[in-house]
Amino acid sequence: MIKTLAKSIREYKLPSLLAPVFVTLEVIMEVLLPFLMASLIDDGVNKGNMEHIWKTGLLLAGVAFAALVFGALSGKFAARASAGFAKNLRSDLFNKIQDYSFANIDKFSSSSLITRLTTDITNIQNAYQMIIRVAVRAPFMMIFAMVMSFNVNAQLSMVFIAFIPFIAIALGLVIRFAHPVFSRVFRTYDKLNNIVQENLHGIRVVKSFVREDHEIEKFGKVSGEVYSDFSKAEKIVAFNMPVMQISVYGCILVIAWIASHQIVGGTMTTGELISMMTYVFQILMSLMFLSMIMVMVALSKASGDRVAEVLNETVDLKNNEKALKEVKDGSIVFNYVSFSYSKDMEKLCLKDINLKIASGETIGIIGGTGSSKSSLVQLIPRLYDATEGTVYVGGEDVRDYDVEVIRDSVAMVLQKNVLFSGTIKENLRWGDPDASDQDIERVCRLAQAEDFILRMPDKYDSYIEQGGANVSGGQRQRLCIARALLKKPKILILDDSTSAVDTKTDKLIRKAFLEEIPDTTKIIIAQRISSVEEADKIIVMDKGRINAVGTHEQLLESNKIYKEVYYSQQKGSEENG
Repeated sequence: MIKTLAKSIREYKLPSLLAPVFVTLEVIMEVLLPFLMASLIDDGVNKGNMEHIWKTGLLLAGVAFAALVFGALSGKFAARASAGFAKNLRSDLFNKIQDYSFANIDKFSSSSLITRLTTDITNIQNAYQMIIRVAVRAPFMMIFAMVMSFNVNAQLSMVFIAFIPFIAIALGLVIRFAHPVFSRVFRTYDKLNNIVQENLHGIRVVKSFVREDHEIEKFGKVSGEVYSDFSKAEKIVAFNMPVMQISVYGCILVIAWIASHQIVGGTMTTGELISMMTYVFQILMSLMFLSMIMVMVALSKASGDRVAEVLNETVDLKNNEKALKEVKDGSIVFNYVSFSYSKDMEKLCLKDINLKIASGETIGIIGGTGSSKSSLVQLIPRLYDATEGTVYVGGEDVRDYDVEVIRDSVAMVLQKNVLFSGTIKENLRWGDPDASDQDIERVCRLAQAEDFILRMPDKYDSYIEQGGANVSGGQRQRLCIARALLKKPKILILDDSTSAVDTKTDKLIRKAFLEEIPDTTKIIIAQRISSVEEADKIIVMDKGRINAVGTHEQLLESNKIYKEVYYSQQKGSEENG
C-alpha cells in the first residue's frame, strides 16, 4: 500500500524532505532553551552575574527566534508537500478510473469511488502532513530531550524510562481495536454516498411517488450506522487521553518528590529543576503527539488501503502491443459469442451468438426486457469483452484494435441519455471538438433537433443544466443523437434512444440516416416495431439468444415472437386511435 501511494509524491519529494529537516532544526533549538534557561538562573541570576545574564539572554532570544523560523519553514514545506501529494494522488486515482472498463467500475460502484476520491484522500493528506512533520518532531524531541535530561540529572531521567512501556502497551491496544472500526466506517460511508446519489439523481421520481419520508428513513438508518461506528471508534481512541494524563502527572509527581530531596540535599540546583520539568513536558508531549499520530495512521491506513485497491486494480481491457490504428469499415461479425458480466459461464446473459452484418446495413433489434439487447451491442465498441467467442469489426478482432480507435469508430446513443452542464454547442462538440457551427447545425437537422433549438433564447448557445434537466426527454434524445453523428462513425448504435420522440419524428430521423449517412452501419434497438420495420435485417432476441433474423415481411410471416409484438402494437394503436 505504502509503495503504491508513494508513487504520487513525485515533484513534491523536495518539500517532503525539507519539512523534516527544518522540524529537526526546530527541535534542536527548543531542546537548547531549557538548558540555556538553567544556565541563566544558576550562573547568572543566583550569582548576580549581569554579563552572563545579558549574554545568555541574547542567546536565548536568538535560539527562540531560530526555532520560530525553522517551525514556520517546516509548516510551509509540510503543507506544500501534503497538498501536492493529495493533488497527485487524486489525479492518479481519477486517471486510473478513466482507464477502467465497465466491469472494473461495476466492481467498486460509483459512490465508493467518490468516497475514495474525497474523504479517503483527505485522510491520507492529513496523515502525510503529520508524518513528515509531527512524526519527525515527536521522536526527535523525545530523544534530544531525553539526552539533555540525562545530561542534567541521570537519576531523575530514569523516571521517563519507567513510564514508556506502560504508554506503548496502551497505544498498541488502542490502535489494534480502533483500526477495524475505522475500516468499517468507510464502507458505511460508501453506502451513505450511494443513497444520496440515488436520491438526487431520482429526485423527480421520489417526489412524484411521495417517497420523501421513506428516503429520509433510509438515509437516517445508514447515517445512524456511521454515527454508531464513529462513536465506538472514538470511545476506543478516548482511552488515549487518560493514559497520557496519568503518565504526565505521574512523572511530574515522582520527579518533584525526588528533586525536592535532591535540592534540600544540595545535589540539585533550582535551574536544573526548572530545566528538568521543561524536559518532562517536552518528552511527555512528544509521547502524546506520537499517540495522536498512531490514531491518525490507524484512520488513514484504512483510507490508504481503499485508495491503493483502486490504483492496483488490473484493467481488464488492454491494448495489444501492436494495436491496430484504423477501422477499415463498419462490418460486424459475432462468432460463437457468449458473455457474462461476472465471467461465470454458469451465468451467461448472451449465449452462442452468430451474426454477420455488412458495412452500411441498417439493423433492427427487438426483444423483451432482459433479452440482452443492450449487452449485445456493448461488445461492439469493446465496453466489455466477450467471455467466449470473438467479435469482429472491419474484419478484425475488436481486441486487436487500440481501444480509443475502436470506440471512436463507433457512436452509441444509450438508453440513459446524458448531457453535461454547458451550452448546446459545448455538449455537441463531445462528438468532435473541432466541429464547425455548420457541422453542428447539419447534424441537428439530421436528428430533428433544429426546430426546438432555434426556439430557445440563445439558440445553439443556450445553456444546458447538469444532466439536461432543462430540456425534455425527447429533446435530450435528439441532442444525444446529433452528438453521436458528429463523430462521423463507421457504426452508429441507437439503444432505444428514440423512445421519447413521437413516431413522426422517429420516422424523419430514420429517413435522414438513410439519405445522409448511407455508408454508416446503423443498429437500432427499439421497442416499437415501426422504428425497425424498414431495416435491412431485424434481429429478434429472446433470453440472451438470437431467436430469428430476417426482414419485416419475413419475420411477420414466420416468427411467433415478432408477430405477437407486431399485432399487440397494432391493436394498441387502433385502440388509441
